[in-house]
Amino acid sequence: MKTNQHPYDRFYDSLEPALLSKVDEFELLGYGKANVERLWAYLTKKKWKKPEVDVKLYELVSDVMTVKPGDYMSFETVEAYRSPNWFEEINEDELNALLHPGRKGE
Repeated sequence: MKTNQHPYDRFYDSLEPALLSKVDEFELLGYGKANVERLWAYLTKKKWKKPEVDVKLYELVSDVMTVKPGDYMSFETVEAYRSPNWFEEINEDELNALLHPGRKGE
């Protein structure tokens, strides 16, 4: 775990077994791109947007174990659209060369 940006980050180590279990479940269901860091991002940004002051560990474990694959994948899709444009620093000639490698000098 990196920095304490979310109030529930203090529970990360205790929740890690549940997170790993959920990631394993997603992999068994065919969602191979799931990982603990991304699942944690989903929980802190989406499910736990409004953290409770005196939350109990068992409540957080329940939240982790009840994450639905569709909800997680929707979050990942939105996050992918929010990522920076990978082709931003490529000019039009370079982009054409990448997309049409056989054509030269267009």
